[in-house]
Amino acid sequence: MAGGGRAARKRAIVVGGSVGGLFAANFLFRNGWDVDVYERANAGLSSRGLGIASHGELEALLLAAGAALPDPLGIAVTGRSAFDRTGRLIASFDLPQQLAAWTGVFNVLHAALPKERYHNGWEFVGIDAGATTPYARFANGETVEADLIVGADGFRSTVRSVVAPHVKPRYAGYVAWRGAVEESALSSEFRAKTISQFAFVFPHASQFIGYPVPGADGSAHVGRRRYNFLWYYPTAPGAALDDILTDDQGHLHDYSIPPPLIRAEHIERLKQKARELLPAKFLEVFDAAKRYMVQPIYDVESERIGFDNVALIGDAGFVARPHVGIGVLKAAQDAMELTKCLVNSPSVAAALDLYQSSRLDDGRKAVAAGRHLGAFIERGLDGPWSDPALGLLPEDIIQLSGRPVESAILAAKAGDAPQVA
Repeated sequence: MAGGGRAARKRAIVVGGSVGGLFAANFLFRNGWDVDVYERANAGLSSRGLGIASHGELEALLLAAGAALPDPLGIAVTGRSAFDRTGRLIASFDLPQQLAAWTGVFNVLHAALPKERYHNGWEFVGIDAGATTPYARFANGETVEADLIVGADGFRSTVRSVVAPHVKPRYAGYVAWRGAVEESALSSEFRAKTISQFAFVFPHASQFIGYPVPGADGSAHVGRRRYNFLWYYPTAPGAALDDILTDDQGHLHDYSIPPPLIRAEHIERLKQKARELLPAKFLEVFDAAKRYMVQPIYDVESERIGFDNVALIGDAGFVARPHVGIGVLKAAQDAMELTKCLVNSPSVAAALDLYQSSRLDDGRKAVAAGRHLGAFIERGLDGPWSDPALGLLPEDIIQLSGRPVESAILAAKAGDAPQVA
């Protein structure tokens, strides 16, 4: 059913204007819903996010959402390689894959939704009960009535805090330092030998990953690409993590810190640790990066994702560690399944019950898989091979990371894998 005007049968608002929210809005709009997106950021989100692994299912979901796929969607790589801290190759795995930029996915989804339905600068603060339908309340004093409120506002979800206030992010004991470097800023040797690899490195109690993604303009041409890297590095909860999340003005940020506010001393400390722990061939990316992001790694596991008139999708409901590599895909799957349930159910309440029963188990499996893949970092082990009970070797990590089907199988096999109390 094609999307209609403001006289649509049902009214939905989507809280959160990132990719999950845009998937939900586009699917709902194209199935006859009157829908608007409310994003608290005043500016666009297109500059946020770095690299993601593309999957065939993600491309199909983008097309179903009405998005025009970037051409190409990502950079083609033929396989993955694992190195020890000296730079010695210790495992390899053939896997043709597209490595995309988050920005490209966001931009095509944003373009697919009529611009008048996307609202920046609206901070959701609560839900008020109406006579028959709820009202979403915003910091600007406005309220918006809707048959359905979709919480797509990420792992710090305000919508989740209203409907399930007891569900909190659980810190995993390590952070991911991230960066992206213009190809032109890298040495000729790096461009010739390293940039096209999907590389995994296993220094002590940490993991480095690097791979090529399209340039800031979406170009996949040699010379205009970027090298995306992240380093999972142990950081104790409490004072050590708080120090990273404290800016120059002494303000401690909850859960994460905007990249411009990261103190320079932490960047210098990161570069020093890189020189101590990483192979020489990867060091130049740390000096070439103009901006760093730090992402504390959290798990979020909800008991419910469907409520009376409220649905949680993507990271608002479940956060699986980035090792699983399905954050964008899972949000898209949630949005598609929610839409199907709404189309095929006699009421919103019935649809949300069906949505929850359909997606809850997949969310739990994704969280379990991420915990298993990151357990050796969380526990401060020398590598995934250090504890035979984990059942993981470098070749397992490079085969399973970022592969949703294999990761779900891993979660089922892992069962009650060793966890940190």
